Amino acid sequence: MGEASATTAATAAADEYLLKSFFAEVGEVERDNEVLRILSCFKLNPFEHLNLSFDSSLDDVKKQYRKLSLLVHPDKCKHPKAQEAFGALAKAQELLLDQQERDYVLSQVQAAKEELRAKRRKQMKKDAASKAKSLVDEGKYEQEFERSDEFQQQLKLKVREILTDQEWRRRKMQMRLSEEEGRLKKDEEEQKEVWKRKREHEEQWEGTREKRVSSWRDFMKTGKKGKKGEIRPPKLKTEDPNKSYVQRPVKKG
Repeated sequence: MGEASATTAATAAADEYLLKSFFAEVGEVERDNEVLRILSCFKLNPFEHLNLSFDSSLDDVKKQYRKLSLLVHPDKCKHPKAQEAFGALAKAQELLLDQQERDYVLSQVQAAKEELRAKRRKQMKKDAASKAKSLVDEGKYEQEFERSDEFQQQLKLKVREILTDQEWRRRKMQMRLSEEEGRLKKDEEEQKEVWKRKREHEEQWEGTREKRVSSWRDFMKTGKKGKKGEIRPPKLKTEDPNKSYVQRPVKKG
């Protein structure tokens, strides 16, 4: 146990020494170039910012971040956009150390690989020699090709394409959700206004209740309007008991 700890400490010390030696040799031009490289990376792919392959481990992410962040740190790099590059590296490390975010990116990488493999199989059907070689070496030919710079470049571009498509879909969905939320909020406000007007009407009606009751009592007592402006009931017409219809009043004298 003690020997293992000592070995680990020695390895870390050696790495630290190599890192310091590296930065001692790095000039301002190299720092500026790294800033430009970082800022030119595809924004949705954190692996590009850290200049790492898609199969890099978490330890690789941490080591690469430390190396590049020291290289473009605003205190050490005079480039006017060093702070922006430094922030991009920090964001890339944050995404790759987050298991959910990392799994999402790697799922898109896998989808890109499947598309490229399907495309290559389709092409190989037309190439009898390549097809025969692939069958003979039981897949080793394809494995070697996927390790090639050609395939890695194709994969990088395909991942960009898929991540862009997914981001566009996400933004459209977000936009639709925002529109729906806006519509629901508007409907809610309109409903509140309807209930407000209804409540005000009920309160106004209730507020005039005593006045209406008083007017009705006056009418029941006198048969006349209690106050000016109140409705007066119509006079009843004289009825002839021998007829089934209402007869007009007969003028006297």
